[in-house]
Amino acid sequence: MYEFLQERVESNMTRNVRSVAPETTVGDLYRLFAVDDFDAYPVVRDDALVGIVSKLDALNVFSLSQDHILPHYTEGMATRVEEIMTRDAITVDGETSLQRVLELMARHRVKSLPVIDRWRNLVGMIAREDVMRAMERTALRQYPPIIPFQAA
Repeated sequence: MYEFLQERVESNMTRNVRSVAPETTVGDLYRLFAVDDFDAYPVVRDDALVGIVSKLDALNVFSLSQDHILPHYTEGMATRVEEIMTRDAITVDGETSLQRVLELMARHRVKSLPVIDRWRNLVGMIAREDVMRAMERTALRQYPPIIPFQAA
């Protein structure tokens, strides 16, 4: 596992990331979620990350609470992403260790994190699956599988 501690985001992240604009509607977002099977999209304006929007954010448009009456379906589907996104997204940069990524994901209960550069431009996403692949790859190098002896 020592090798895993040396792993960084930049060599494990997904670089070609689909993002949405703040003006995207919940209806369009639902269609994207159905096609891509993602749990969240980074929200980008002029290449800079301005937030993140999740399936739960989109579902909450239709939730009931004491201070939120159920909107009409067409009104809910017309809601813009900028109205429901999380503006202070938890982000990492390419130099962040995967151990730190794991810590952030566990603490904030998120499945993926946007990767940004120093100008807040979105350069990728790091997901739990990326971390798991790196962990498995490094563990297999340190602990190769034992091939059992087979008698002839």
